[in-house]
Amino acid sequence: MSPLCLGAMMFGAWGNTDHKDSLRIIHRALDAGINFIDTADMYSFGESEVIVGKALKEVERDNIVLATKVHGPMTGDPNAQGNSRRWVIAECEHSLRRLEVDYIDLYQIHRPSPETDIDDTLGALSDLIRAGKVRYAGSSTFPAHQVVEAQWVAERRVRERFRTEQPQYSMLARGIEADLLPVCQKYGMGVLSWSPLAGGWLSGAFGEGKKNTSRRSAMLPDRYDLSLPENQLKLDAVIELQKLADDTGHSLVELSLAFVMAHPAVTCPIIGPRTMEQLESQLPSVDLALDQGVLDRIDEIVPPGRNVGGADPGWEPPSVADKALRRR
Repeated sequence: MSPLCLGAMMFGAWGNTDHKDSLRIIHRALDAGINFIDTADMYSFGESEVIVGKALKEVERDNIVLATKVHGPMTGDPNAQGNSRRWVIAECEHSLRRLEVDYIDLYQIHRPSPETDIDDTLGALSDLIRAGKVRYAGSSTFPAHQVVEAQWVAERRVRERFRTEQPQYSMLARGIEADLLPVCQKYGMGVLSWSPLAGGWLSGAFGEGKKNTSRRSAMLPDRYDLSLPENQLKLDAVIELQKLADDTGHSLVELSLAFVMAHPAVTCPIIGPRTMEQLESQLPSVDLALDQGVLDRIDEIVPPGRNVGGADPGWEPPSVADKALRRR
């Protein structure tokens, strides 16, 4: 596996709508030594998979580790979503068609689905693996206890198990160090971390005297509104981390990616460039190894196992999100 994984969420209507430019970015990443591409069915509602499929037709497919995901709603049909056997098998066929490939190296369950028995999901994934359409199965944004449950069910029911987990992890979102990362190490799972730049907070767009004008802040203003105390806490940490990056002679982007790669449980961070400039700013991080002094300084700014100002949850269990389940 390459030290970085190319995430394809920004290719298509959600980000870069120019297919030719997106293809150039993908091929530049491959030329730089990245051999792992991660996408999902719901990214631009299938358009991202189509773009990735076009790129793969121009290279040796067997040299690329291709990952995609299933779970999110794809149409107005209430059955065209979730982790049921019916949908997992059907959507795998749809992804294979959009990607124009014969198999998927890593097929991931994008989010938990408490209303679906995990054995139902693992059974479907096992059948896809035995049919040769999928090589390995993984999970994404599963809490530690559900990762453990899935491992136990796989062992007891003789199912294929999740080989990887894809959680959020960055210098500002370190909560998974307390439980999820140790669990992944215990079960020998690869960890493909998303949002290593903390949703843009660590991209260099924030700091003293800087006015954030990113696309993401326009789409999700509450996550970046500095009148909110939790966002001010993030800004305070970013200012200190920027000073540290300056002291090391590297960009904040490089420091952020190197930090994620330094954790022994992490296989690789997923970068998600929308432009060639963004990709080029992230590639140098593979050659940066942080010494103990720098890592200790990061720990002083953001304590291990903590999320500064709250992290993008990615997924909230119904027991928290649904008021009816909290109050009787």
